[in-house]
Amino acid sequence: MTWGRDTDEHEAREQVDAFLGAGGNLIDTADVYADGASERLLGRLLAEDGRRDQVVLATKAVSLPGTERRFDASRRHILDALEGSLRRLGVDTIDLWQLHAWDPWTPLDETLAAVDAAIASGKVRYAGVSNYAGWQLAQAATSSALRDGSQPLVSVQVEYSLLQRGVEREVVPAAEALGLGLLPWSPLGRGVLSGKYRNGTPADSRAANPSFSSFVQPYLSEDSRRVVDAVCTAAQGLDAQPVEVALAWVRDQPGVVAPIIGARTAAQLKTALASAKLELPAQLRAALDDISRPTRGYPEYGWNQR
Repeated sequence: MTWGRDTDEHEAREQVDAFLGAGGNLIDTADVYADGASERLLGRLLAEDGRRDQVVLATKAVSLPGTERRFDASRRHILDALEGSLRRLGVDTIDLWQLHAWDPWTPLDETLAAVDAAIASGKVRYAGVSNYAGWQLAQAATSSALRDGSQPLVSVQVEYSLLQRGVEREVVPAAEALGLGLLPWSPLGRGVLSGKYRNGTPADSRAANPSFSSFVQPYLSEDSRRVVDAVCTAAQGLDAQPVEVALAWVRDQPGVVAPIIGARTAAQLKTALASAKLELPAQLRAALDDISRPTRGYPEYGWNQR
């Protein structure tokens, strides 16, 4: 999301090299990230040394930042957005094309028919959704599966971390029941789970950036601090970094395919990649589960559910 704005081409190239070298393969962007600069930069990097074939390339359409409507999943808009993404990325096909958010103004059948057309054209291999509520996910996935000749949705990308577990109420169970893979975005709680805000706001952090401060602020509460303190204590006991603990926790949650690491620098990415080797002891995982447990109740949980 920061590529082409806060992350320059040199840093981005270092990240791609480190990521592919560690065995990673999924790179996720969106048509609106940095006003399209993210896709252009990623496209240039993937063209180097024939790296396109090593990557599961994911991008998104639907968002209209800075407009009153905000989201447009109409056939016209998303197919135009797809052409723009292909052009900026310099590719013929996108591996995973995702609907960035739910659009209440467009009939779902129209949106899914456009997705079917994109797949039939060969310009998209698989489709997913992002930031859908549980009922929206269930409706989209079910409608997609029932359409003649359509390919079912394969994934749902949602914010999911020790500081944001609201998706466990309905989205996670829906994804599991429908066979969709979970792609957690912001698995580090918008950077807060790194522990870097425990003693103030670093000058080079997102919370200090006018463009991102409002994005980070909700997770700088006292409740969040207790979770962050627990993560840091666990990391100290495991001789690991808080980033590794937070990523290992979300990585092992039911249904999770791959946490999406939003690294701004190559150094941040390398720390995050170390989490792949970290296994959390059951007792420690239970303690983290307990301190971050979301509020649950009727009708998702309670006397009427087993």
